[in-house]
Amino acid sequence: MESAKSRFLRYVTYYTTSDEFTGTSPSTERQKDLGRALMQELEALKLEDVHMDDCGNVLATLPASEGVDAPVIALIAHMDTAEEVSGANVKARVIENYDGEDIVLNKELGIVTDVENFPILKKFKGKTLIVTDGTTLLGADDKAGIAEIMTALEAVVTSKAPHGKLCIAFTPDEEIGAGVDHFDVAKFGADLSLIHI
Repeated sequence: MESAKSRFLRYVTYYTTSDEFTGTSPSTERQKDLGRALMQELEALKLEDVHMDDCGNVLATLPASEGVDAPVIALIAHMDTAEEVSGANVKARVIENYDGEDIVLNKELGIVTDVENFPILKKFKGKTLIVTDGTTLLGADDKAGIAEIMTALEAVVTSKAPHGKLCIAFTPDEEIGAGVDHFDVAKFGADLSLIHI
């Protein structure tokens, strides 16, 4: 089974920055590149009704196991990244056993994430961190969410454990406030009024 970390490192290589000024949905066609890759993965896991709608939403269903009567669970994440910082040519780097000190993202350009300005870093001493070279954003919002969902789906499918129906959605344009503008809640198949954040 592929790890969430491995998936995440692959997903961040997709340039999915949205653009609030295009007036289209999705706001950038490049979001569909990741969408098509996710569709292939969903199809490989044998999910049903895998498709991308005209607005770039990627949708799929994992039917409930036979005889299981459980609430439908929706797993939703967005594919786009914020436009304030470049999302093109992301170069992710994994820091194993982080030492709790300043992180030099880019020595040549003098880009450092320092503990003085980001004291929360001290809490992650000894952990594995994933960073960029400082010239782009990483895209963890929300490619980390996508990686977790895909990893969870693979675990459910391969375990063959009984489960309720799962409805999957990967949406575009959340970062520009348009992520749900063209999302057909009625057709989705899950009661989104039960969502807890």
